[in-house]
Amino acid sequence: MTGYDFPLAGARLTALGSGALWWAEQRLLCVSDLHLGKSERRIRRGGSALPPYETRDTLVRLAELIAILQPDTVVCLGDSFDDDAASRALPDAEKSQLAALTQNRRWIWIAGNHDPAPADLGGEQMAELHLAPLTFRHIADPAAAAEISGHYHPKARVRSTSRPCFLLDQSRLILPAFGTYTGGLRSSDPALTSLMQRDALAILTGAQALPVPMPR
Repeated sequence: MTGYDFPLAGARLTALGSGALWWAEQRLLCVSDLHLGKSERRIRRGGSALPPYETRDTLVRLAELIAILQPDTVVCLGDSFDDDAASRALPDAEKSQLAALTQNRRWIWIAGNHDPAPADLGGEQMAELHLAPLTFRHIADPAAAAEISGHYHPKARVRSTSRPCFLLDQSRLILPAFGTYTGGLRSSDPALTSLMQRDALAILTGAQALPVPMPR
């Protein structure tokens, strides 16, 4: 599995081109912002209809990663569902697929701002996870260090190309959204430039994870 290797607080991590994070020493796979059930939630709230395939596509891509890497632990870094009702409204096929994925490994749902209390779909629910030397939470704490978070769906524009990206500096890593129907916030947005140090990297997703200076 190709990716970009880097240290954070002494931990050796790999940013994968898929947008997932791999911690080989812990055999831990981390993904953020799956937003499962987004098309159902939009229709339920009177929005325009989207093709109802994003949950299936997101889970298929996640299942492929799990099959390749065989993690002992999977951390879903918040906003795994588009809201609490979306977690309860998952079709039976997707519920069965999730149940299969959570078997035989530790599965941790970190609470996000969209899904503070998702329905019981297996695994453990936490506000945040401390696994030395790192802390996993949904939204970055500006005062924190050795932190891995999501929430912002960062993306970066390099020349004419805009891609979802990881943002990395000496204190923190922000993951891109893994979900199929997820937009993004440009790395030049003040919400991100105020969090990241001046020498931060943007690690672009794609066939090969590509580190570049974070566009500001």
